[in-house]
Amino acid sequence: MFALETEKRDQVLIVRLSGELDHHTAPELRTALDRAIDGDGVRDIVLNLSALSFMDSSGIGVLLGRYKKVQSVGGRLVVCGLGPTVRRIFELAGLLKILTVAASEAEALDALGVA
Repeated sequence: MFALETEKRDQVLIVRLSGELDHHTAPELRTALDRAIDGDGVRDIVLNLSALSFMDSSGIGVLLGRYKKVQSVGGRLVVCGLGPTVRRIFELAGLLKILTVAASEAEALDALGVA
């Protein structure tokens, strides 16, 4: 079961994901993030993956695409709460070399300068 919860603080969108991010659920995340970046004045995104149990290549594609999109508007994307399974997927895909990773949501917000 996939769930997506969002919270906006100034120009930062906090997205909390749970369940599995795969080819069935990736379009929902893509749509939510694109809507926020394109129309809601979001510049930075924090993705809290602490409750995410699995991610496939579709999820990786969504993350990379939104990372590039956020960068194109001068923003940043920070991922936090990587559990062992998702961290391993990030390692294998090379995402740890590309994305900013924080241990917690508070640390991610701190990295973006948000109280």
